[in-house]
Amino acid sequence: MSQPIPLKDHEKDARLVRQRVIVGGALVLLLIGVLIARLYYLQVVQYEHHSTLSENNRVHVQPIPPNRGLIFDRAGKIIADNRPSFSLTVTRERAEDWRKTLDTVVEVLELSSEERALFEKRVLQGRRPFEPVPIMYELSEEQIARIAVDQFRLPGVEVAAQLVRHYPEGKHFAHSVGYVGRINEAEVKQLDPVNYSGTHHIGKTGVERFYEDVLHGQVGYEEVETNARGRVLRVLKRTDPIPGKDITLTLDLELQEAAEDALAGRRGAIVALQPSTGEVLAMVSQPSFDPNLFVTGISFKAYGELRDSIDQPLFNRVLRGLYPPGSTIKPMMAVAGLDTGVVTKNTRVFDPGFFQLPNVKHKYRNWNRGGDGWVDLEVAIMRSNDTYFYDMAHKMGIDRMHEYMTRFGIGQRVSLDMFEETAGLMPSRDWKRARYRQAWYPGETVILGIGQGYMQTTPLQLAQATALMATRGKWIRPHLAKSIEGGSASDPEPIPDIELRDPSYWDAAIRGMEQVLHGARGTAKKVGDTSTYRIAGKSGTAQVVAIKQGERYDSGKLNERHRDHALFVAFAPVHDPQIAVAVMVENGESGSGVAAPVAKQVMDAWLLDADGKLKTEYAMPLTAEGSRP
Repeated sequence: MSQPIPLKDHEKDARLVRQRVIVGGALVLLLIGVLIARLYYLQVVQYEHHSTLSENNRVHVQPIPPNRGLIFDRAGKIIADNRPSFSLTVTRERAEDWRKTLDTVVEVLELSSEERALFEKRVLQGRRPFEPVPIMYELSEEQIARIAVDQFRLPGVEVAAQLVRHYPEGKHFAHSVGYVGRINEAEVKQLDPVNYSGTHHIGKTGVERFYEDVLHGQVGYEEVETNARGRVLRVLKRTDPIPGKDITLTLDLELQEAAEDALAGRRGAIVALQPSTGEVLAMVSQPSFDPNLFVTGISFKAYGELRDSIDQPLFNRVLRGLYPPGSTIKPMMAVAGLDTGVVTKNTRVFDPGFFQLPNVKHKYRNWNRGGDGWVDLEVAIMRSNDTYFYDMAHKMGIDRMHEYMTRFGIGQRVSLDMFEETAGLMPSRDWKRARYRQAWYPGETVILGIGQGYMQTTPLQLAQATALMATRGKWIRPHLAKSIEGGSASDPEPIPDIELRDPSYWDAAIRGMEQVLHGARGTAKKVGDTSTYRIAGKSGTAQVVAIKQGERYDSGKLNERHRDHALFVAFAPVHDPQIAVAVMVENGESGSGVAAPVAKQVMDAWLLDADGKLKTEYAMPLTAEGSRP
């Protein structure tokens, strides 16, 4: 028998539908509530955050590098300026595949694989997002045209006009002014990332490096609106950069050229100072190089030629060259001997052509093998008598000698604004014990008396020691900056003046220096005879290779680069010193025959007028009787 069919419960079905509708409606309301809450959170609670994100996608801050300060010589002639140059830049964030883009650039401009590798290296050095990185400078008109034609294939690549450092005088000031170059990875870590954003060059050597903070200036910026492809649509806000300050140097272009002409292509160094102010009038290191090669990146081949040259054009002989001073320090030794009481103005020593320590057979030879007989202090300087100064050094001892020579600047950095300067060496007992673990020997003191042995000086130190003779011990440190935007450079750590027991000791040593050029037996008499003004000077010879006991120096048997260096120091006019000069001619052999004429030519260029007469402001004043003393 079949089961009866149950009747449908419409009330139950209705309840079930109502329950589902309520649950569904509640769920919909809940989801709407969540959506509203999320919208509220995003648009109200996090409004500032998302507004900033949105703005950053549309607005970018671009740095505006400041113009680098200019550099002038003392007469206002420009020696470092900025000139416009078209460069090729790449912005990685705007390039779809920047490495592929670089490949296209190389293809379009027909460049080498070496240049392609250099481009990639430069792009990887980019420091900020959306910052254009220059990869190529000094674009020609043809290269600019090629980039324009293929612009559609080069996303993120632009041709930009910018100012690039330029040195119109080329080689003349390469070692003093220095040069700028691209910022490397090590420098990036040390620089202010904000102030140097957008800046791709920094001072590498010389004045450019020492005064980098002054020359660089302060970065500016502008807020720009961009489209989805990163192209700038408009500038929203701009803050102009503060350009670097201009610097006027103490150097004189005409004197610099005259000094270079005086060296006549020989390897060497010349420093000319103004004794009363410490201003460096000329600073020559030969051979030199063109600093413009380094500004936008020197080629490997060109740099290799400079680096590997036997003449070392990159080496700054004025500040880093170390040479035995030879007899050029004898006037300073004379002042020390007088002040310590070891000798007097009238002390006489007999010179048979050599000197011997007590109970020692070794003979320390005078350059004049025949000897000068009885000599006093003035004659000893005039004749550059080694025996007299051997004897003085032995009596003075290394300790007092070290004290006085250090006061003259030997063995220490003397400049105010030349960071490359090396200290040189003024040896002492403690130095030798620390360096060689040996005691100091009397024979080492003897040869120091004539500027040989361990003593090492730079041409700048010799020039400063000579300036101290001219100013009677008044210490003014040599410097290159004459003024910075109208202000003057000051010495934060002045060195004490050299004060003697009797100021007349200076006069005694200076009279000897004057007789070197104007005395009947002066070693540089030939040079002095051609001068229209009085010069105080001292010649010197620095040995490059040692000569055995008993042997004579024979230049004919030596390689040219093993011959003695020629040195000469001088100041003039004697009555009112306006210039102090130190000259070093590598392998020149004769201080009085080679270096002295060079110094005379430099002083003539500064002191004489176009007619070859002493300039009026340097002439000796008339006495009451109307004559010149």
